[in-house]
Amino acid sequence: MKAESDTVQRLRRGYDAFNRGDFDAAVAEMHPDVEWQRPQQAPDTTPLQGADAVRAWMTPDIFEDQQVVVEEIIENGDKVFVQGTFRVKAAGSGIEISNRGWHVWTLRGGKPVRFDVFQDRSEALAAAGLS
Repeated sequence: MKAESDTVQRLRRGYDAFNRGDFDAAVAEMHPDVEWQRPQQAPDTTPLQGADAVRAWMTPDIFEDQQVVVEEIIENGDKVFVQGTFRVKAAGSGIEISNRGWHVWTLRGGKPVRFDVFQDRSEALAAAGLS
């Protein structure tokens, strides 16, 4: 089996940190100038600019727990496609939601500098140059 690249290992460390609630460690894996595109269904879709803004956004407010289960990672030059399932548990009500999604990371100097989220696999693959 082929060893994972430094890039894939960096992304896995970031997702793992996010999943255990260590948002500082998750953001440390990103470029300081990261541009974070929020999901289209979010109340505010204005992109977040910079690691500090992304870190603040990650802090749970309506969720008691939030996890991304990474299922697939494909590298393509300076783009990385990630398929995963986002699982959340609402604070207070305890309602649990699970939703599959696709992320495309753009890299600069080996660090993620842009994050895009998609609700359609084929769109995410195209954005990563994989279609």
